[in-house]
Amino acid sequence: MKLTHHLSRSRSGRSGGRSSRSELEAGITTAEYAVGTAAGAGFAGLLYTLLTGAFGDQLLERMFKHVMSLLGIG
Repeated sequence: MKLTHHLSRSRSGRSGGRSSRSELEAGITTAEYAVGTAAGAGFAGLLYTLLTGAFGDQLLERMFKHVMSLLGIG
């Protein structure tokens, strides 16, 4: 069976009819979610690494001092 013949079959098993684009791309959303989840997990890991190190301590200290100065306390 040729690949083009296989792709032209609808889900009901009829051959010869053209499948809609959504039927041919049914698994794409799952792949997109997988890539998005992997990217989000990687970004979260990077943020965790940055914020739990010396950079995170300096960042939090600067932000705290800035907010205190805006409030007129520090």
